[in-house]
Amino acid sequence: MLSAALVLAPRRAVAAIDHPEPRTGIDSADVLTAEQLSAFPESILEIYEMIREIPHVADGIGCGCGCAAMPHYRSLLTCYHARGLATGCPICQGEARLAYRRHKEGQSLDQIRRAIDARWG
Repeated sequence: MLSAALVLAPRRAVAAIDHPEPRTGIDSADVLTAEQLSAFPESILEIYEMIREIPHVADGIGCGCGCAAMPHYRSLLTCYHARGLATGCPICQGEARLAYRRHKEGQSLDQIRRAIDARWG
């Protein structure tokens, strides 16, 4: 039988997030397009647009949901490629929203990583 503490404890994605160094010259060419996402709600399209604006940031952030275990995974940016899970994963989406907002506020990649680690790490 499970104890109440185990049942009520919030789930965390992973024990620690491994953040890669962003690649020089990275772009959003492999991020799914609005056309490819036409069956999804507008809220999903908006998140993908955010990632298209900040590929250099997203490429330096690890994902805390389990995408990292997938073949060809590299960074949060990868979650928004065809093989990624971002269309249905609230952690991928949450990390993208947080990274985008903090980047627009002028925060550094290290500051964004710390915020992501505090929330999902």
